[in-house]
Amino acid sequence: MYEPNVVGDWQEYEEHAGLRVRVHRLEAAEPPRGRDDAAAGLTYFSVRVTIENRGTRHFGVHLEDGQIDVRVGPDGEGAFIDWRNSQFIEGFDVYPLRRATAVLYAAAPEAALSHVDVQVQLRVDEEWTERRLWAGGTGVQEAGTPSAPVGLGQGDLAHQVSAFLKEQTERGTA
Repeated sequence: MYEPNVVGDWQEYEEHAGLRVRVHRLEAAEPPRGRDDAAAGLTYFSVRVTIENRGTRHFGVHLEDGQIDVRVGPDGEGAFIDWRNSQFIEGFDVYPLRRATAVLYAAAPEAALSHVDVQVQLRVDEEWTERRLWAGGTGVQEAGTPSAPVGLGQGDLAHQVSAFLKEQTERGTA
């Protein structure tokens, strides 16, 4: 069975060696150029989609309107996408060890923002990739973020293990 990614997770694309995508920083945010009149009474939020190239050759990537779908609430209703304020990736060459990030602004009823699904379908070198889904919500911590500060009982051991593994990875000994 296919399981969605959690907001903050990286998703590798097997058909494009070294290319990976991440949906992250799902948070309440006002759009930079002002609210759209069609979003009256709705709560704005933003989400970032980052494409990273860890391969050995460059990829031409497209992530434009229509390639990102945002659904909110338990019934998966469509969020209002503010295309005017959003920033997409349109025909950008992502070279090895480089990234490109799209920023999407959307709006929905505030009560529905605890459950947000983001579906992404990239176009890489004029080929469509499979759709990938990330699930999360505003106010929900991303994977990799400590769930409790040091010294708070049950979260203490998990935090220490996470910090140790992160430190070992940074040193290159894990």
